[in-house]
Amino acid sequence: MKKTSIVAALLLLVFACDTKTKITETLVSSAEELDKAIANAEPGDHIVLKEGVYKNLQIKFIAQGKEGNPITLKAETPGKVTIEGESSLKLGGDYLVVDGLYFKNGYTPSNAVINFKVNDTLFANHSRVTNCVIEEFTQPSRDTKDHWIEFWGQYNELDHCYIAGKSNQGPTLRVFLKGNQHINNYHQIHHNHFGPRPRKGGPRSETMQIGDSYTSMTPSYVNVSNNYFERCNGEVEIISSKSNFNTFSNNVFFESEGSLVLRHGNYAKIDGNVFIGNDNSEFIGGIRVINTGHWITNNYFYKLKGNEFRAPIAVMNGIPKSPLNRYNQVTDAVIAYNSFIESKTPFHFSVGANLSQAEVLPPSEIRSARPERVIVANNLVYSSANNASLIKAYDKVDGVKFESNILNFKVASEFTSKGLKTKTLALEGGSDIFKKSTNQYETYKGFDFNKIDKDIFGNKRQDAENNIGSIVASPEASVLMDKSQYGADWFMSNTGTKKTAEIIVSNVNDFINAIKNTNGKTKIILKSGNYKVIEELQISQHIELASEDASNKAIINFTSPKTAFRFLPKGRLSLDNVIINGTGEQNTFTTLDKNMSKAYNLFINNTEIQNFKSILEVSKGAFADTIMVKNSNFKNCKAGFRLNKETNDKGDYNAAFVTIKNSTFNAIDEDVLNYYRGGYDESTIGGYLTLTGNTFTNSGKTDKDNILLKNRGIVNVKFVDNTFKNNPVKLVAILWGEKGQKDENTTLVNSGEVKIVQNLKLKLVY
Repeated sequence: MKKTSIVAALLLLVFACDTKTKITETLVSSAEELDKAIANAEPGDHIVLKEGVYKNLQIKFIAQGKEGNPITLKAETPGKVTIEGESSLKLGGDYLVVDGLYFKNGYTPSNAVINFKVNDTLFANHSRVTNCVIEEFTQPSRDTKDHWIEFWGQYNELDHCYIAGKSNQGPTLRVFLKGNQHINNYHQIHHNHFGPRPRKGGPRSETMQIGDSYTSMTPSYVNVSNNYFERCNGEVEIISSKSNFNTFSNNVFFESEGSLVLRHGNYAKIDGNVFIGNDNSEFIGGIRVINTGHWITNNYFYKLKGNEFRAPIAVMNGIPKSPLNRYNQVTDAVIAYNSFIESKTPFHFSVGANLSQAEVLPPSEIRSARPERVIVANNLVYSSANNASLIKAYDKVDGVKFESNILNFKVASEFTSKGLKTKTLALEGGSDIFKKSTNQYETYKGFDFNKIDKDIFGNKRQDAENNIGSIVASPEASVLMDKSQYGADWFMSNTGTKKTAEIIVSNVNDFINAIKNTNGKTKIILKSGNYKVIEELQISQHIELASEDASNKAIINFTSPKTAFRFLPKGRLSLDNVIINGTGEQNTFTTLDKNMSKAYNLFINNTEIQNFKSILEVSKGAFADTIMVKNSNFKNCKAGFRLNKETNDKGDYNAAFVTIKNSTFNAIDEDVLNYYRGGYDESTIGGYLTLTGNTFTNSGKTDKDNILLKNRGIVNVKFVDNTFKNNPVKLVAILWGEKGQKDENTTLVNSGEVKIVQNLKLKLVY
């Protein structure tokens, strides 16, 4: 009898285990079938989206799984289930998994593409989104704000996803902490590939934001680890941490124009991250420090050349008694065991100090509280540059303690300290990037430093083997630099260089058809002659127009009513050795009136443009990444380059880089350039204007402001070797002295003056 009972019990146990592990799969191929499957789902069920294209699909994944037995919504074949049009995914419930979905060719009609919340009372906990892709799923209008991923609830996870191409307002990923249900959330964000985010031209375009200023004193405990951030160039903040107790570890920031910013909140741990720059860019940053109690350890900085807000380590001044949304003083921070290799001026202290602007700013905006009780210890700094420097200070450096930092060059006299030691450093490493010191140095053992017990690669920091810098054992680049460990395993981003197709044309019909039918990068070579064009030419691809014979340039005569060329999103036009004539009634270049969802680019070289209403007229929301003009002539136009439509004074502007070199402007009736950025926003550090070697004559006679070149609010201006003759204006330009703008080698003949205003009064953004 006893034996029979044991057998029966074993059979029941086997049956119970079989019931638990049995997976019910429901294949669905429509929104109706999907809704029904979700409504009927039980713990352990798999809902499988059949291969195909799903347009305007707004999924509400509301269900209740169990720990160890989640409910899963997945693609039948990852990559072959695409969600397009006006689509979104909202999760509500516990223990849900989403796997293998691909969002493209569309945009969300709601706040987010993927949202761990259905409404204010229904959100997700213990749920996971994995192996998914969101690619260029951006709003038609760059001014429309959304997020691609919103975290709510607690214990949610995003992993092994590829996310790239957001060009409209709003952080790509946003964590919310509004309400007790969403704090102490312990969200996990790991092994994702955050691909290129294009420059936006202003603030509000972070790749990641964790909390906000009004919930910044709440505990969050978000873990951001083992992610790859590739050319995330949206704005100066790649990650904006605005809550307490967050961890950022073992992430790679590759040529990303911004920084990991501890914007609000306290006690963050930043450990084992890699920041990789290059020889050409000064826009690639590292870590910016604000607030209290942060530990910045084991990080590796390679070829970073940024300054101030984009410095390798930027420690800011705070505002005394700062409100939540401004800048609290930096206190009790530790910066230890980091390596700085070929990085220009690793440490910037008191960044943002602005007492000099007190005449145009209210007291509540003056950042005068210097960092206090900051320890900088056991760091390795190596540079082969002859002019290498260690520290740039914008105020007194009297609250920073230096201990056992080793560098291979002399420190400027004002920063001498026994904790800054110049030594002959020898480096070794198995890769071009990662290097360690071959010399042993005694390390500083501060409070809790024993908890820094591993290096960037996880090697133990044993007493006998411990050393300065982020690496103590042979560096293994593959641990962090192997891109295959990041993102969706089925997805390959298309980042290769495409071949340029060449088309030779000799008549206007072939010319117009070549532009209309181009697919990808195309160079159109025009034989000498006259091309009479009666319609506007729309530029949506990468197009190069060039004369076959530079000594006998092709002439394009436009009689189109509104514009010669109209840019569409992602359009790129290069003109080389051509002559473009108008009737005086149309613009040379314009953008769409609305829905310029992505940036355009314009390059003009050795080209003549004449008889137009304006050279460039843009719309609000239109944004050029680069406008480059060289060796070209412009004459008999009513106006020049009009990049002045972002007038809301929120820090936005219509172009990132405007460069005009060795060109002439004659008889431009109004302003030759109107390039505008409004609003006092200290972290918006664009745009970039370069004017060198140009000649301006007989222009500006009807400009209502009596200013020939307008660049109000543009932060970076290079104004060198320009000549102005017989321009009937009061002012040639106004330069912003506080930003280091200078009038260099300018020739003025009957043309007003170049005025330098030290402190420019701007409307406060916040």
